[in-house]
Amino acid sequence: MRFDFPTIMVLLVVVTGLVWAVDAAFFAPRRRLGRAEGTDADGGHGIGEGDGATAETAYQTPKLVEYARSFFPIFLIVLVLRSFVAEPFRIPSGSMMPTLLIGDFILVNKYGYGIRLPIIDTKIIDLGSPQRGDVIVFRSPENPATPFIKRVVGLPGDRIAYYNKVVYVNGEAAEQLTLGPFIGTGSGTSMSGASLRTENMEGHVHQILIQPGAPTLEGKLVVPEGNYFVLGDNRDNSRDSRFWGTVPDELLIGRAFLIWMSWDWGNGIKWSRIGDSIQ
Repeated sequence: MRFDFPTIMVLLVVVTGLVWAVDAAFFAPRRRLGRAEGTDADGGHGIGEGDGATAETAYQTPKLVEYARSFFPIFLIVLVLRSFVAEPFRIPSGSMMPTLLIGDFILVNKYGYGIRLPIIDTKIIDLGSPQRGDVIVFRSPENPATPFIKRVVGLPGDRIAYYNKVVYVNGEAAEQLTLGPFIGTGSGTSMSGASLRTENMEGHVHQILIQPGAPTLEGKLVVPEGNYFVLGDNRDNSRDSRFWGTVPDELLIGRAFLIWMSWDWGNGIKWSRIGDSIQ
């Protein structure tokens, strides 16, 4: 079992829920009965002045139960939203430049590719599958504890090839149009001068970065059933399916769809990127 944020949230929900439920079923009725008996014994006017503090303390709800009752719905709401609706991630590297920059905070759709149970990641409702061009977040095939973000290039059954920095899908080259040199800022200045291009994969157009003189890993394969071939948009600075193979469906987390914050340590907040959809 992975000890990550979803695991922690599930444990918090279970613990606080159990504390609240056990108290409601066994101890709360006894406290109510004790208070009622104390009132009856005093003729309806309350207990004697000297015994007030002791009796009142005895029948109070324990602090642990109060905390559990207060935090249980909060933990439950957070768990449901992050597990089944949307989950936030931060972009730590430049492998998806220029689409995503270092310091971008993104939201990932958690239900578009099916509803999965937290922790065990078993799909219980199939609502769809990745399409070519989608930017997806998934657990690394090399280390499932690490989330990766890349672009889907190959679908199950596709013949994918990568030669001379061009993607071939079922024998057809993805069209590239050079826009000019890329000008990076902040943490992305190291990519300044790279070739900024658009890439058209069967009608899905997005931008990529190419460094013409940089070495690259070439080859071809057929994408197995239930798997996806993914590449970073910063083609010469991305470790992706060219290195470790395809991504199985069971490792999918969701589709990235929105930049909700962008904060680069070198440039501060990038206001112009907030609210941008991810294409």
